[in-house]
This record gives sequence, structure tokens and C-alpha cells, in this order.
Amino acid sequence: MRVRHWGGVRVRKSGGVSVLRRKTLRLPRHPASVGLARYRVRQHLAAWGHATGDEITERVVLLASELAANVVRHGPIMEREFEMAVTARADGSCFIAVSDESPDNPVLQETPTGEDERGRGLHLVDQLAQNWGVRHRGRQGKTVWAVVRHTRPHGTAQTAQTRQHR
Repeated sequence: MRVRHWGGVRVRKSGGVSVLRRKTLRLPRHPASVGLARYRVRQHLAAWGHATGDEITERVVLLASELAANVVRHGPIMEREFEMAVTARADGSCFIAVSDESPDNPVLQETPTGEDERGRGLHLVDQLAQNWGVRHRGRQGKTVWAVVRHTRPHGTAQTAQTRQHR
């Protein structure tokens, strides 16, 4: 990783993309953490210049909520907390990642009907993110990540299997 300056801001180069800001949160595996994750992600994005109500902020906040809810609902019973990281990148996109101790891949269920109370989370992730996937961390579990850009090109629907990267 190399460091350079961009517009007076120190920028780290990571994986070919310049990182402007990154914040990592440790949250208890509890239903109240879903709302706290939304609040904290919105707060960090606002501090980094993303306006409340703009498209990218709302999409990243909703992704934070869905990914946190998945950990709370499906994470390991004995896991006390999980980690969420949000990164504002120099190209205007945001990267969000949630890590837990479970080695199990999240499952994109069949499209839920209007009567289904569950199964919408990963469908929302699939619709809101330009790219998303799972990175396995060995005995430390996995990280589910998503990238959000300002605009999504129309007509570029991909299946979850082709969008996930390991």
C-alpha cells in the first residue's frame, strides 16, 4: 500500500483504488446494533462530505443496515460482536464490509414474494451495490463486502454468482 496526497488529503492506495477515509466499528451482535450501524455510517459519510439524502449516502446506509441485520440474525450464537468498515474512495464510491466469525456463505434466496417476511436482505444488497461478494478469512470467519457508486448503469444485471468474488 502506498500513500500520496490528493487535494490536500492524505490518500492511501489499496488494491488499485485510492482510499480517502476509512472508519471501522465494532458492534455488539444485538438487534439494536442495526440502527446504531445506520446512524454511525450516516454520521461518518456526512463528516466526509456526503450529504444526508443523497443517493450514495442512502444506498450505503441501507447496505449497512442489511449487512448488520444478516450478522445479527444469522451469525454464530457465541459471537459477541462483529466488525463493520466503511470506506470513502477517491473515485467517489464507497466500500462497506461486515465481518463475522461464521465461515458460512450468505445465501441469496429465491426472489421473495410480497407475503414473505424474510429473504430480502441479500436481494437489496444485489440491487444497491455495483459489486459485492464474500472474502473468507479462514478460522476468523468471513467478510461480506459491497461497493456503491453514484450511478448504476442500466441493463447491467448480473447474477449473484457472477458478482461474488472470493
